[in-house]
This record gives sequence, structure tokens and C-alpha cells, in this order.
Amino acid sequence: MVAVTGPLVAATEFPQESGFDQSASLLAEGYRYMPNRFQRHGSDVFQATLMARRATCVMGEDAARMFYEPGRFTRRGALPPTTVMLLQDYGSVMTLDGEAHRVRKAMYMSLMTPEHMQQLYELVTDAWHTRLHRWIDADSVVLHDEAQRVLCRAAAEWVGIDMSDDEVETRTEEFAAMIEGSASVGPRNWRGMILRHRTERWASGLIEDVRANRIDPPAGSALDVIATHRDADGEEMSAEVGAVELINFLRPTIAVARYLAFGALALHQHPQYRDAVAAGGDAALEVVQEVRRFYPFIPAMGGVALAPFEWRGHRFDEGDWVLLDLYGTNHDPRLWEQPNRFRPERFTGWQGNAHTLIPSGGGDFHTNHRCPGEWITIGIIKTLLGLYVSSMRCEVPRQNFWIDLGRVPALPASGFVVSNVTPH
Repeated sequence: MVAVTGPLVAATEFPQESGFDQSASLLAEGYRYMPNRFQRHGSDVFQATLMARRATCVMGEDAARMFYEPGRFTRRGALPPTTVMLLQDYGSVMTLDGEAHRVRKAMYMSLMTPEHMQQLYELVTDAWHTRLHRWIDADSVVLHDEAQRVLCRAAAEWVGIDMSDDEVETRTEEFAAMIEGSASVGPRNWRGMILRHRTERWASGLIEDVRANRIDPPAGSALDVIATHRDADGEEMSAEVGAVELINFLRPTIAVARYLAFGALALHQHPQYRDAVAAGGDAALEVVQEVRRFYPFIPAMGGVALAPFEWRGHRFDEGDWVLLDLYGTNHDPRLWEQPNRFRPERFTGWQGNAHTLIPSGGGDFHTNHRCPGEWITIGIIKTLLGLYVSSMRCEVPRQNFWIDLGRVPALPASGFVVSNVTPH
């Protein structure tokens, strides 16, 4: 995908994109915007004006190591305000730095224990089987849409929220709108913003109810931990910020439904891997990791330099904006042999690398802004794909599987439709 022969060594060699502003091209090309230019320039770095700001766009392992050097970048001001508001919002752990970030991140990581994560996978399994009975009576279902409902139900119970069936539908609609509108301008973004405000009112009400002893969530649940957490300054988060962090446990979980659609598509086009998924264990994990590497999820991550530093002979000043291409790095031929082929066996014996497989970011979980839910994401995908191949039989009718890389976030056009579902 990206024809680069090696890293550039001096600032004067950084290729420059011409034109006053490349924002229109970025919106039109989506995931391919940066890879197209890396290929054009024969380089893994270029500079361009995006959204009226000068940006240095980078890809690859060396760039990821530079980008995820602890304390080098802040996420504040690194993404468009509407994207931040839909995906994280101000006051969240993503927008913090230094000791404030460390303490808030520790709150997240305290909930990522093996026992707590296993509880979520079991709840996903229960919610799947409950929903499966509805699919049996339907002519066909869109797997992505149904998985969102399954994950909303499971995630709500996991964080300590009791939801009715109607509320699952409402919250799923809201979370889906946030995800859909996160990287767009116009109606999709506006709808996401409107529904996000409704969700935040609901979530802040839950935080207030816990603090007023009107509801009593399970001890150690996310709702309990968030409502009682004290930040680095010793103060409780406001109910509004607590709501933001509660949503940040729920919305990303619902977003994993995209990976089920991608994984089901991969198994449809490469059925030789179905047995590996059904068997579980390392063989299933290899398929999951290749799904995460191969298919588009988060296109890029942004950072604003906190202080001057040098990289490849180039001086970056405080306030400089850097964009790391996640999708391009996951398809970098210097890192991945035949990167545009779906080959799970590439992960056989893989020891892991925090700067090469970065579908949702890289670096260290505890010291960087790396997504604290990555382990959970992997476990949920493995659980969902295992259920898909083992709990039911179905047909895959003719449909549009096209993945438009110009649309962020991407999804198979049909959402992956299955029909004639029967339990197995």
C-alpha cells in the first residue's frame, strides 16, 4: 500500500503538500488520505495544511515510537472539537496530561482485571443468546446492528446499570449516532451531537443518583468506581465529567460491533479460518488480531507537542501538530508481509509490539494515552466471532460487501446480513 524505501533524515527533506488547505481531500479520501500521499512522496512523513493548521503526518514503527514517547504530546487540541465531543469529550481522561492523566487512567486500569473482563465476556454471551431467539423468527438481520444491541445490553449490566429493553434501543441509537458522526461534517455529525447531549444528561443523572444513595450499583462496578473516584487534586469529578467517563466505558464497547461485521465478512471470504475461531485459544486470537490489523477502524491519532523536541533532524516546537496514521501503519509493507492480504497466520508466535499493531493507538497502557479498553476489545471480538460460528447456523445472502475507505468510520455497506438463522 505504502511505497517507502526508508526514513527521511532531515527536515529539509520532509515533503510538502501543495495547496492552501487539504481538508476537502482528507474528508473525501478518509483512510486513504495519508497512505496516498506517503506513496506519492515515497516517504513515511509529509507536511500539509489541514483545517487551517500545519500538520506533520507520519506512519510506521519509528513514527509510532516518536509519537508515543511519554509526556511528548497532549491530545488537547489534537482533534476537531466535534470529534472530541462525540468520542471522548472535554474533561475525559484523553484530554488530561501529567499526574491528572495518571490518576484518572489508573481508575480505568483498575477495572481491566482478568476477572472483570471475563465478567463482560460472559454478559456478552448471555445477551447474544437472548437476542438470538429474535433472529430465528426474522427473515434476515443485519449483524452489525444486532451486535450493537447485544453489546449495549452487556456493557450496561457490566458497568452497573439496569436497562429495560426499550432503554437498550434508545441508548444503542445514541451511541451508534456518536460513532457514525465522529469523523463527519453535516447531518451525521449534528445528529450525533444532539443525541450525545441526551445521553450525557442521562449519565450525569446516574452519577448524581449514586452519590445521593438513590441507587446502589454493585461494588467495584464502573458506575460505583466513577461516582466515588477522586482525582489527583483529591476532589470528586463533577457529575458532568463523571458522565463523560461513564459513556467512555459504554460507547467504545458498542463500537466493537464493527469488528464483528468485519470478522464475519473475513470468515465468509476465507472460510478456512472458521475452525480456528470455533476452537478458540491462540488460533482464534490470530484471526482476531488479523481482523484488527486488516480492516479499517480509527484512521489516525493526533498529538500537539508539549515541548520542543527533535526527530530525524527536525525540530518540533511546542504546539506543533502531528498526525500518526494508524491505518497506514497497520498496512506498512516494512512491518507486514503482503499487508493487503488477510493472513492470520502472520500472528503465529507473534510476541506483540506496541508500535506496529495499532488499530486504536500504540504505546504503553499505563504511561501513554493508549486505549485502556484494548484488551477488552480483543476479548469481545473473540467472544462474538466464536458465538457467530458456534451458536447458530445461517445463510449469507447476496449483498453489498463494499467497504468505502472514504467514509469514516468504515463498515461493509450492508452491515453484513444473515438470513435463515437457526440455533446450533
